[in-house]
Amino acid sequence: MTGRALYFSEPGTVEVRDRAVPEPGAGEVRVRTELSAVSPGTELLVYRGEVPASMNADETIDALDGTFSYPMQYGYAAVGRVTAVGDDVADDWLDRQVFGFHPHESHFLADPEELVPTTLPARKALLIPNVEAAVNFAMDARPRLGERVVVFGQGPVGLLTTAVLAEFPLSELVAVDRYERRRELARSFGADRAVRPGEVAEAVGGDGADIGVELSGAPPALDEAIETTGYAGTVVVGSWYGTKDVELDLGGAYHRSHIRLRSSQVSRIDPDHAGRWDKERRLSYVRSWLDRTDVSELFTHRFGLSEAGEAYRLLDERKDEVVQVTFEYD
Repeated sequence: MTGRALYFSEPGTVEVRDRAVPEPGAGEVRVRTELSAVSPGTELLVYRGEVPASMNADETIDALDGTFSYPMQYGYAAVGRVTAVGDDVADDWLDRQVFGFHPHESHFLADPEELVPTTLPARKALLIPNVEAAVNFAMDARPRLGERVVVFGQGPVGLLTTAVLAEFPLSELVAVDRYERRRELARSFGADRAVRPGEVAEAVGGDGADIGVELSGAPPALDEAIETTGYAGTVVVGSWYGTKDVELDLGGAYHRSHIRLRSSQVSRIDPDHAGRWDKERRLSYVRSWLDRTDVSELFTHRFGLSEAGEAYRLLDERKDEVVQVTFEYD
């Protein structure tokens, strides 16, 4: 059999290559992909060549154990069915629907322990990593009763973070995005208000926000998050800016603000939570949250894998039209 795999071959260029469908080793299974989801944050950085080439893609995911040097495979959200098992793997893995943190590829091998069996509808299952990130941001933000929270950026991860935070007893949840379509989605996902960049100070008032969560991937948003967070508040930085320059105005009120600036990334759990939480518990919550939550509005565009070039151009050039892109495998 012949499979297909997506490669980022150079900045601004992707290609789909034919490759032999692999046979599983003794401790592996083979998954036939049905759908995969594009990350419009990290994958656009890869597509544009805005990542450090020598940096490890993700040392916590076996399928992403290389660096960000071209040509490369990338992607981390694939849903499919197990079509073959190795000699040391139980036969009951056959035909299971599974989620895998794996690049865009029609067939792939994995250790069963690296997969997440799921009975969720396939499109919902695609959002497991993004909801896991949203839950992680909420855990690191630690919102308290009656606080005012601002989420900068309403792409897929930002919208899901807004939806997770909307379940907290906040006094106000404000979403920020430059695109009207995403602001409308933010309101439907639970934001009390949705505003444009530059309008946050007026939206939160003189006391500022208690918590700002920066997920836009746009460096100026971090400056606005710091500027509009009140005394002794917290700014959680979930964005990865890659090689973009980030300029911050720290010469004014920030010096006396006692604002806590903390990074947050989903690969590991903050040691503050590690006594009670591990990835298995977090994933269990993520699956239950997805099971009870309508996320259908997130999905705006579907492409065949052969149309990947068109999909990335859409994300790069017409972001106002698109939120979540998926690839289909026939």
